[in-house]
Amino acid sequence: MRDFQLPGRSAVYATNGMCATSHPLAAKVAVDMLQGGGNAVDAAIAAALVLGIAEPQMTGIGGDCFVLLKPAGEERIIALNGSGRAPEGLDPERLRAEGHKAMPLHSADAVTIPGAVDCFWRLSRDWGRLEFAELLAPAIHYCEEGVPVAPRTAFDWARAADCLQGEARRHYLINGKPPATGQIFRAPGLAEALRLIAEKGRDAFYAGEIAADMLASLQAAGGSHTLEGFAATACEYTEPVIGQYKDAELFEHPPNGQGATAILMANILKNFDLPGLDPLGAMRAHLEAEAAKLAYDARNRFIADPAHVDRLDHMLSQATADALAALIDPVHAMPDPHALSEAVHRDTVYLTVVDRDRCAVSLIHSIYHSFGSGIASEKYGILFQNRGAGFSLTPGHPNEAGGGKRPMHTIIPAFLRRGGQTWMPFGVMGGAYQPTGHVRLMTNLVDYGMELQAAIDAPRSFPDAGVLQVERGYGEDVREALREMGHRVVIPEVPLGGAQAIIIDESEGVLIGASDPRKDGCALGY
Repeated sequence: MRDFQLPGRSAVYATNGMCATSHPLAAKVAVDMLQGGGNAVDAAIAAALVLGIAEPQMTGIGGDCFVLLKPAGEERIIALNGSGRAPEGLDPERLRAEGHKAMPLHSADAVTIPGAVDCFWRLSRDWGRLEFAELLAPAIHYCEEGVPVAPRTAFDWARAADCLQGEARRHYLINGKPPATGQIFRAPGLAEALRLIAEKGRDAFYAGEIAADMLASLQAAGGSHTLEGFAATACEYTEPVIGQYKDAELFEHPPNGQGATAILMANILKNFDLPGLDPLGAMRAHLEAEAAKLAYDARNRFIADPAHVDRLDHMLSQATADALAALIDPVHAMPDPHALSEAVHRDTVYLTVVDRDRCAVSLIHSIYHSFGSGIASEKYGILFQNRGAGFSLTPGHPNEAGGGKRPMHTIIPAFLRRGGQTWMPFGVMGGAYQPTGHVRLMTNLVDYGMELQAAIDAPRSFPDAGVLQVERGYGEDVREALREMGHRVVIPEVPLGGAQAIIIDESEGVLIGASDPRKDGCALGY
């Protein structure tokens, strides 16, 4: 039980349905859908679309989507990959000849074709109960009537506004400035686009007026995108990858998602006695950081378009994890994981919904960097993701940029299962942080027995770009101990990640929802 005299909040308990999201309006819309006869699939799609207006710097229909789904009355978990491909004309040789060592972040070259709309359409047709137009109606309403900008959203908006280019500045600034907390933001162009999709289906986006607007804007920015490429966009059902951590099974999305990174990291940490360590102490943070360095090094070598991945079994092997764990010094930070194991914090929204029939959805939706590429379509104001920034420009790399390929993706939904039963759909937003966030939340629950909201609230740390980011929730004594181990410790400007989760307590018939205070959202049930 939490200390009720200290700041914090309780988890949310309900029986008939639950949603946890990063924005209250989206959570409310999800519950409305459930109470109106929809199932978890309907609620998740409707909430995701609302997040595109409530948090436009994070997500939108110009981005991608990954889904894990547990159907009602079953324990199997299905993966749906809604990530788009690079245009056929993307040429890594040209980019290298222009002097690029990495994919340019805010150019049309980084824009992969948005896959989310096709994914939502397929998910709705295959698993939903309501008509697709009903799912778009709340987002259309909020685009027209406006949304008061929430505090965390305003913070992110102001930090990223300079990346907006051309028409995007007209659509996403108010009188040339990012909106302040409480200011009403409207998107009439986006409302018009959503209404067309509601009337004509996914083809309005990929082959109709909206596609024409997107293509004209991308080609004007130098993109090689074509109508044929948009029309060919199709999501794919796949099989989750699974890792065993003590009494829990961790279900992750397969490549081109980075879910295998979380499983490898968890497998490395099996070699250490985490329950014997202070959950908020320096040693746990150190071991987690070293495991992350090694797991992410493997990610950067092997994760790519599924057609180009040939070392997935190696990443998932416990023998690989054990060999990597042996490289960890318990008292000294490693300087270069790449050399030792020779044998980027971005914007995303995550939500989860469970309904009365225990259909459960774990959904993540993103335009990658804050405001994506910074490029928006002229008429409708659709922000384009810059998922192509996930490609490598190293010749011969499995993840080398190329026409028609899907880049390595950071966004990963997840599930935990215990005793053969689905226990918790969850996700932790935050770009590269996500695998570490998954492992941190899982070990908070499995190794330390924390309550769900406390497990999400607990302070976090993450090694990135040569420094160890340590949130202010840690004491200065912990930061000093980590420095003595050789870590370059900094307090991050932006909090690490943002988690949403729902525990399914079958014994009591209760749903337990929790939402990260690092975001503006909440869990709601009925």
